[in-house]
Formats: sequence, structure tokens, C-alpha cells
Amino acid sequence: MTPLAASALRPGRLVYVIGPSGAGKDSIIAYARGRLGATEAAPVFARRHITRPAGSGGEDHIPIAPEEFARASAAGRFALHWRGNGHGYGIGGEIDDWLAGGRHVVVNGSRAHLDAAAGRYAALLPVLIEIDPAVLRQRLAARGRETTEEIEARIARAAAFGAVGHPALVALPNNGALSEAGEAFLALLRAL
Repeated sequence: MTPLAASALRPGRLVYVIGPSGAGKDSIIAYARGRLGATEAAPVFARRHITRPAGSGGEDHIPIAPEEFARASAAGRFALHWRGNGHGYGIGGEIDDWLAGGRHVVVNGSRAHLDAAAGRYAALLPVLIEIDPAVLRQRLAARGRETTEEIEARIARAAAFGAVGHPALVALPNNGALSEAGEAFLALLRAL
């Protein structure tokens, strides 16, 4: 039996990347995606549907109007969905097909939605991107999407969020060069 056939016999694992806004989740995910390529053995990197215009900075997402987001959520078109930072976020239902087909799937998730995601996906692997507040402040200011007050509010929310609990949680610090956290994440994905 080939390794690919063996992997198709068991469901894939949902790699649920979380951390405060500005911690580098999108950059780390893009780093791994770029190095793994698009082979059949590589994980699938799901794009989020966000009620934010395309090209508004940050991740490569699928823009969706708030009304359409509400309809899609009500119709069950999202495997996971939540609201945060004034926007709606959804992960398309196609991830269930990918997981059932034995593919691992990487998503940019939400710390506040972790329990709901873990309740739906028993084999969920949460990956927490950790960042020092001073580094977070610099990165948020550099991306230019928020005012100083909004940045301070994000930092306060990140600090107030507290510990993230899950028995399989993997924490990856991202205070230095992207390659450091990127390589650690890449090693984690290759080990699945």
C-alpha cells in the first residue's frame, strides 16, 4: 500500500492556527505554504471568507458582503464561522471533504472560537502563535490598518484573553525573524 493510500484510510487533521491579530499567523501560514508546494501529500491551506474588502491589507481572503455572510452562515455553508474585530469570518464547508479524504487542513482560526472548533473536530491541532506585546505593537503599527487607539485596544484584548487551553496545543513564539517561526511550523506540518 502506498503512503498516500494509507493516509486516505483515515481522516486528515485540522491544524487550527490562532493568536492575536498581528502575531504573524498569515505570514507563518504563507511561509509554510510556499515551501510545501501543492503536492497531494501537502496540507490544504483553506482561505477564510471575511466581511472585509479584498486588498484591505493582511491575509489573502475571500471577501464577502455582510448580508451574504449572514445568509451563508444560516444556510450552513461554513464549517466554522464567527465574528470578531468588527468582521464576520467563515471557513468553507469544503474542509470537511478534504479532511474526510485524508488531507490535513490548515486554517487561520480564532482563539475565542477554539472550543467550538474542537467540539466539531476531535483531532484538531491548535497552534498558538505567541508574541511579546512590544513586538505586536510594532507589527500592528507597520501594517497601517488601525489607529494608535485601535492598536492599544488590540494589545489589551490579547493580554486579557488569558491562557488558551487544549490538550494538544502547540505554542510557537514569533518574536524574531519569520523564518524561525516559519521553520518550526513547517516541521510541525511535515510531522503530521
